[in-house]
Amino acid sequence: MDILRLFFDCDEFCREFDLYLSAKQLSDGKGHRHRDSRMSISEVMTIVILFQLSGFRNLKTYYTQYVCVHLRREFPHLVSYQRLVELESLTALPLTAFLSRRFGRCTGISFIDSTSIKVCHNLRIRSNKVFRDLAKRGKTSTGWFYGFKVHLVINDCGELLAVMITTGNVDDRKPAPRLARRLWGKLFGDRGYISKDLFDHLWEGGVQLVTKIRKNMKNKLMPMLDKILLRKRALSETVNDQLKNICQIEHTRHRSPVNFLLNLMAALIAYTYREKKPSLKLHSDDLAALPATIF
Repeated sequence: MDILRLFFDCDEFCREFDLYLSAKQLSDGKGHRHRDSRMSISEVMTIVILFQLSGFRNLKTYYTQYVCVHLRREFPHLVSYQRLVELESLTALPLTAFLSRRFGRCTGISFIDSTSIKVCHNLRIRSNKVFRDLAKRGKTSTGWFYGFKVHLVINDCGELLAVMITTGNVDDRKPAPRLARRLWGKLFGDRGYISKDLFDHLWEGGVQLVTKIRKNMKNKLMPMLDKILLRKRALSETVNDQLKNICQIEHTRHRSPVNFLLNLMAALIAYTYREKKPSLKLHSDDLAALPATIF
């Protein structure tokens, strides 16, 4: 990843975000002392995002043994690791807002899916104190888990279009209408999204939901293009695999819910900076033929 490009994007965003936030904040009428830190929020955001693609599994090891040793020229005002952790907690809101800036463009072909985020092993659910009142038990095709779900919508180029985080017991169909608010064209999903009410709701918004049928359902005629694209739904599984194994959105060492959110937001942003994303590699001629098959 290009560190200079990443820092430039983070710094430009923070300047705009700070102006917007200062205009929206309410004042209590009292004077407060404000002392600037040696490291800016944009520098902390850059380090946190870089960590997700570094291959390190521990932020402390990455910061003390790599950033403080090899990146002192890029970050001349480094602070102690303890101070970095304190500054990191201030990046939760900027990272969440910055992620929305990194979303791609809808091309008319979208894929929706969800992936589980385990916060601990099933045998240690009762002893988990960090997410006791937050995480819930859920079930996927691979079995039961304890944690959260990340619901994703991607386009045919593997770019993120929408993201939502829910507890593990939430039905995949529930967040689908909100995820599809800015979409158009066709949305492909697995059998977990089969619902007449959901189909009608998305259809009214200009989105056609395409899924496979269950064994107890009557077969219906489907355009050949829909059948081909439905087979390419594994693209979303590939994105989920990269998020878990490369960008490290899932691990069981979180010490606070804020730390969990920071890790997740930074990992999703890091994915958007990957040069080689999973893609269907459709040409402009293929996309030009798409509108003729919609509605």
